[in-house]
Amino acid sequence: MGQILVLDDILDAAVMVQRILERKGHQVAVFTDEEEALAHLRASPVDVAILDIRLKKMSGVDVLEEMKKISPRTQVIMLTGYPTLETARQAQEWGAFDYCIKPIDKDELEEKVASALAAAAAPVQTP
Repeated sequence: MGQILVLDDILDAAVMVQRILERKGHQVAVFTDEEEALAHLRASPVDVAILDIRLKKMSGVDVLEEMKKISPRTQVIMLTGYPTLETARQAQEWGAFDYCIKPIDKDELEEKVASALAAAAAPVQTP
């Protein structure tokens, strides 16, 4: 099972994701503060990070960029209740693994996390 970080500015939303994923046996750390989430990632790398695009101090895309600098192998799934082509494009450019739209579908989230964990565990390809 995977080590997962969830960052959402709304605690209830993050806890809902945590409950879904803990039922699948994952270890889930929940954050509502961007700096605390980044500090956690520096201290103990995670396999998958689930980030809301709209946060309190930074955008989710900015947090994604920082996470990729800290832990390039961490697979990131972006969440949003306000989907736009621009945010999807930005997230993809910065290396997001996937994108989920709120309200979150439990089965879709579980499938995307399973795919992200498989990608995180895959051997690094060298040219």
